[in-house]
Amino acid sequence: MSNEPTIEDYYFEDRKFPPSDEFRAAAVAGDRSLFEEAEADRLGFWARQARELLTWYRDFDTVLEWELPYAKWFVEGQLNVSYNCLDRHVESGKGDKIAYYWEGEPGDTRTITYGDLLSEVSKFANVLKGLGVERGDRIAIYMPMIPELPVAMLACARIGAIHSVVFGGFSPDSLIDRINDAEAKIVITSDGGYRRGAPSGLKVNCDVALGSTPSVTAQVVVKRTDQDVEWVEGRDHWYHDLMAEASDDCPPEHMNAEDLLYLLYTSGTTAKPKGIMHTTGGYLTQVAFTHRTIFDLRPDEDIYWCAADIGWVTGHSYIVYGPLTNGCTSVMYEGTPDTPARDRLWDIVERYKVTQLYTAPTAIRTFMKWGTMEPAAHDLSTLRVLGTVGEPINPEAWMWYHEHIGGESCPIVDTWWQTETGGHMITPLPGETVTKPGSATFAIPGVNIEVVDDAGNKIERGGGYLTITDPWPSMLRGIWGDPERYMETYWSEYPGRYFAGDGAKLDEDGYIWLLGRVDDVMNVSGHRISTAEVESALVDHPAVAEAAVVGATDDTTGQAIVGYVILRGTAEAGDHLREEIRQHVSKKLGPIARPRTVVLVPDLPKTRSGKIMRRLLRDVAEGRVLGDTTTLADESVVDEIRSRARDSPQED
Repeated sequence: MSNEPTIEDYYFEDRKFPPSDEFRAAAVAGDRSLFEEAEADRLGFWARQARELLTWYRDFDTVLEWELPYAKWFVEGQLNVSYNCLDRHVESGKGDKIAYYWEGEPGDTRTITYGDLLSEVSKFANVLKGLGVERGDRIAIYMPMIPELPVAMLACARIGAIHSVVFGGFSPDSLIDRINDAEAKIVITSDGGYRRGAPSGLKVNCDVALGSTPSVTAQVVVKRTDQDVEWVEGRDHWYHDLMAEASDDCPPEHMNAEDLLYLLYTSGTTAKPKGIMHTTGGYLTQVAFTHRTIFDLRPDEDIYWCAADIGWVTGHSYIVYGPLTNGCTSVMYEGTPDTPARDRLWDIVERYKVTQLYTAPTAIRTFMKWGTMEPAAHDLSTLRVLGTVGEPINPEAWMWYHEHIGGESCPIVDTWWQTETGGHMITPLPGETVTKPGSATFAIPGVNIEVVDDAGNKIERGGGYLTITDPWPSMLRGIWGDPERYMETYWSEYPGRYFAGDGAKLDEDGYIWLLGRVDDVMNVSGHRISTAEVESALVDHPAVAEAAVVGATDDTTGQAIVGYVILRGTAEAGDHLREEIRQHVSKKLGPIARPRTVVLVPDLPKTRSGKIMRRLLRDVAEGRVLGDTTTLADESVVDEIRSRARDSPQED
């Protein structure tokens, strides 16, 4: 047993926010009983969730078979995901209940009931059958945030096909890699989608990709923007033409609990993306449980909104599969938060009376940069629970979210999980957990987490590496076509433990603080310093709206800290402010964590999903040729950052 931290622990947070007595009394989980049940019998706990939350054609015999690194959950059980999301709600008399309030970026809207969705999914499942799709075939989906996207996913699940959703911001090369790796038979896309007030083409990217994807036999195209598209007769089919001829009678396949539901590709350290495999019964159990419990769901009352993109795992689990399994009403939005104005999200919250809002820290920091005027102009009083996802949230962004969006009354669930984990792993329970700004708090019931040092010894206090010690229902089942890479990537660093590259620290109360990817840990004069802690200290300065930190090679210290900072609208840039910000970090964390350089920038290089591309900032800091920029939301940002970095003084 080791008590020595591996990653230095500098940041201290003593603010605490317990749930109100009123919230706790009515909460789905208002006490420790779920934790106590899972601690007494972890497998029995998950078996109860599976049986109570899902409908099975055949009950399972064995809860878990575990032969490291391969898990089989709910063995011999049979079910269908589409049936659990749709048919059973309609059969129980809820066909007229709204599944999605959909809003397009231009302002067009659709209201889609569970009955509507079941009809559309059944028709499209028959369309896929008519195109020769069989159980086990892989289907690539490359679409904007329109209702036909979840329809396509659920249609695949209905007939036992395996979907691979590719984010609509990816390039043709990324499409080629993913289609070829999965050997996809069909591609489903649209002519385009709307982004920042203008149509953006999608089929054009598919057309380029399909010149290099021999497995594809057909392409189905949804008409969204009415832009001109090239057409290949015999290969390309309009969605609306196929649907007009399709029957809405398509009985769901009886799938085994361990049958593959979907592939979702994530970037690897090599050029080849990893096809993460998620199966049926275990995945659906954990996303249904976490969606219901973590968002304190009241399906007959709530209007829930996950403001992510379905192209990422967040959208799979918490826009499609979790919410629909639980029979709730969701909001789905196509576009960006600043179109036509910066109050678009708050306008949507007000109009649809949203009760749960789930978004990313990068978005929250952007709203901070814009100021409080936009949210203050709207009635946000229907919100009950706020959530964050995607990366650690710094305490000041947490506080801004708490004060200006939650009205100081909404619990915040800061969720840690990954594409690989499938569902939430570490997060507060809003009716039970006393939260601390910036901490994801504790592992959920039924999940066992330990922070370890370099040797794999458990750490009781301080920083180290986040590991999972036991299998969990929604865990990945492997990397498509590459079992050796699966073992090497996730299970070889600390034998017997899952480790996917995140650092974390434990404070004196046992709270877990995520420190980001361990490759984002900087080594300054022998001190291992987390970028997340330095970024939190930077944003703690009243003039700073958002910040990103990287380590740049330094002849003296090994690495030096370079901070890229976006100022709040009222702050005036200058060398004096730059030095003041550096010294602020020194006061918060100590001189060792003071940035060598602070670069004041208008924006940060982000993907269209909002993730900061720190590798490009490292390229800038070290004067290298930039790596791939095709997934950036705005490629011009990097040129401006490079120009400002050249003009920024290099301090001690």
